[in-house]
Amino acid sequence: MARGKARELAFRTLFQAARGGMDVLEVWQQVSEDLENSVENEIEEVFGDGFDEETLKFSAELLEVFANHNEEIDIKLENTLEGWSFGQMAQTDLNVLRMAIAEIDYLKDIPKEVTTEMTIRLAKKYGGEESGRFVNGVLAKILKASRV
Repeated sequence: MARGKARELAFRTLFQAARGGMDVLEVWQQVSEDLENSVENEIEEVFGDGFDEETLKFSAELLEVFANHNEEIDIKLENTLEGWSFGQMAQTDLNVLRMAIAEIDYLKDIPKEVTTEMTIRLAKKYGGEESGRFVNGVLAKILKASRV
């Protein structure tokens, strides 16, 4: 399984749902159907290799965790941010942080360091020039607070 690709697919789905003001699980259903019906070349253009069943399952699990706990995740994020509101943040940064908190808090079998590293990579890939540093700082605060 390629968890990195699964995280990226989950992030892109969450981003699409947030931008469109739609339910994330409804968007995931559409994305899943589109992936089933798309030509292999179309998927490879965006993601490289295609998706195996385990990768899609992990994406779905991340999105379900977020959908079931989005209020708690957003409260935790709001309490961690200093001097920032969700409206001021780049949507990329906001959504990669949401996915990271979902994974850290609710998928306990994944090392927090792995989640942090993969989240920073997504922020750098899709965000602005300072996204990686910003996301790293927020996640460091979240992890520090969870150890107290």
